[in-house]
Amino acid sequence: MRIAFHTPLNLFDDGGVSGDRRMARQLVAALRSLGHEVDPVVAPRGYLPSSDAACLAEREDRAAQLRDDLLRHWRSGASPAPDLWFTYHNYYRAPDLLGPALAAACDIPYVTAEASDAPRRAQGEWAPHTERVRRGLAAGDVHFHFTERDRRGLEPWREPGTALLPLPPFIAFATEPPARAAANTPPRLVTIAMMREGTKQNSYLALARILALIQDEDWRLSIIGDGRQRAAIEQAFATLPAGRVTFLGLLDRDGAMQELAAHDIFVWPGIREAYGLVYLEAQAVGLPIVAFDSGGVADTVDAGRTALLVEEGNEAAFAARLSALLADPARRRRLGDAARRFALTERSPQKAAERLAEGLALALENHRAKRKEAER
Repeated sequence: MRIAFHTPLNLFDDGGVSGDRRMARQLVAALRSLGHEVDPVVAPRGYLPSSDAACLAEREDRAAQLRDDLLRHWRSGASPAPDLWFTYHNYYRAPDLLGPALAAACDIPYVTAEASDAPRRAQGEWAPHTERVRRGLAAGDVHFHFTERDRRGLEPWREPGTALLPLPPFIAFATEPPARAAANTPPRLVTIAMMREGTKQNSYLALARILALIQDEDWRLSIIGDGRQRAAIEQAFATLPAGRVTFLGLLDRDGAMQELAAHDIFVWPGIREAYGLVYLEAQAVGLPIVAFDSGGVADTVDAGRTALLVEEGNEAAFAARLSALLADPARRRRLGDAARRFALTERSPQKAAERLAEGLALALENHRAKRKEAER
């Protein structure tokens, strides 16, 4: 099939570094591995920095013009029209203003991945934006959900003709990632995250407090990442004993993978993480994970087998779990070995492609059924 692939949040090929951009590229590669011709939609970035009504109106006007241009282009025969529309990451700050209308105009299935609904945004200043998202949810033939949290939000739209299918977060590597080196003495902890305001900074600050609870134990921490809040984050860790924490700055992916493999435990609280591809990267080299059971973190690990998850916000319990793992190299090895198998086999692009193939077939079936029903 020819698939139009739309990313309202960020441009598909803008060169930016973020988890959503990486997942978008992985999805396109997985769809192409199935033999489909995937055309990323060339459209301006649709992210809404505020709930300002004028901003939404401007985005809608721009989308309407692009819809008209695309329809004229396809109907003129300049290029073939798509057989299916696939939107990645439709949510209240980046509603899909193109897909539902174009899929209807072309009479083709409409599919989403990582769409989410925010009931608390259905009232107040973000209500119009949430209503646009919900149009897409109602129009869908298949919605792939990455996390249990997203599934719960999508349940009101599950009905005959609209299917909800799990597509667990997955990770792709050009070559097999390095394997964890021999255990270090003292054990080496590592974390990776951008240093920006909001949940990332909150997780860094929580990690600093957690490590302060076990500062009398022997460990070292490496931090990979950079950003606007680096100075504040460095200050938070400055209270720990000298020489315990090393800031490595921003590394490219190969460099980060090599660093991960030189460590023993991946620690990242993950407060309100959507899911976090970095957890899969760390598991892929064979590192056990210690994190909060927050957001979609549980959907990127196998709790108890590859990771130790703690109730969100319980920093004392987090410190206790981490302390126990520091003292148990045999358990670290068991968790790490299971983590590598999990990431490289259960969360591979091949597994994702199988789920995508199932979903696309169901989308075609659902669309045909809706068409027959409409013709009665």
